[in-house]
Amino acid sequence: MKIAVITKTIIPCFGFLILLTPQRTHAQQIPQPWVSFGGKDGDVTYSVGARALNWGAELGFGPDNATGFDVLKFLSLPVVSPYLGLGYYSEDKGLAVSGGVQVGAGDNLFLGVGYNSVRGINGQLGIKF
Repeated sequence: MKIAVITKTIIPCFGFLILLTPQRTHAQQIPQPWVSFGGKDGDVTYSVGARALNWGAELGFGPDNATGFDVLKFLSLPVVSPYLGLGYYSEDKGLAVSGGVQVGAGDNLFLGVGYNSVRGINGQLGIKF
């Protein structure tokens, strides 16, 4: 019982922390695109996305031909950028929640790993301009 109460408190606090964190606008004025591949329940899933000003958008394709759109909020730290998001998917999949982390892998590349409640676990590869 106490674990459930703690979990219900920590998750919204983390979400509000991400939303209220000051943004470094000069660092991300050019969008940073990525592609993502993953799977859920034996089905291959994929998406394309972009990030600018610590906000992101992702067009995803999930199991059973479900197509959806996610809005993501990033917390920019020096090397690691965790994110949370909400989306909506067709084919009666409905509301999706997502979260993950992107990590710089050089001057022009970044890697990421995430989870989407409709598309499952996914890996990301992106470009910084």
